[in-house]
Amino acid sequence: MKLLLTSGGVTNAAIHAALVDMLGRPLQSCRALCIPTAQHGHPWCTPETAWRFVAGRSPARMVDLGWQSVGLLELLALPELPPERWGPWVQAADVLLVDGGDATFLAHWLRVSGLAAQFPTLQDTVWVGVSAGSMVLTPRVGPEFVSWSGANGDDRTLGLVDFSVFPHLDHPDFPSNRMVNAEKWAAGIGGPAYAIDDQTALRVVDGEVDVVSQGQWRAFR
Repeated sequence: MKLLLTSGGVTNAAIHAALVDMLGRPLQSCRALCIPTAQHGHPWCTPETAWRFVAGRSPARMVDLGWQSVGLLELLALPELPPERWGPWVQAADVLLVDGGDATFLAHWLRVSGLAAQFPTLQDTVWVGVSAGSMVLTPRVGPEFVSWSGANGDDRTLGLVDFSVFPHLDHPDFPSNRMVNAEKWAAGIGGPAYAIDDQTALRVVDGEVDVVSQGQWRAFR
């Protein structure tokens, strides 16, 4: 997969241009599936916030970008369905729009649903994550970002990339997401990491990482 890992969605022209470039054609000719699952694992999320994401009314611009079509893929439903039913939906999608919430909850359901096992077959698919939807592909999120009790304190996620992500840097709604705390988080994460604000994205294509930003970010080695 090609990855566009954001903190706040497609928030500016630079991130939008990166997405179009990764898809190789205008968004209006691309089919999207949106995945709200991570919201169910976070205590701050509600049925209303999940609906706003799916309806394209979320502050994180994802669903409302003018796609040719948008479908809903709820991972919690997939274990009750044969892969022959939902697998073609995923294969036909040009882009997966993955919302935030709790990354460990999302990682659990990506595994249990069987979607994670399909990742190697999605070579041309673009994964656009926001917050936990980006963090889930990293090796660890750090204990600071684990809110799902089912994780039992385990902050490991899927490890599709070799770096971790500290999102929402200096966001007014997240008073603890300041650089001083990002530095402490990075010191304990045990690998390379990035702190990014909502005007920044990490583009990963063929293992190469590029920072796309009209905001603030920092790399920790």
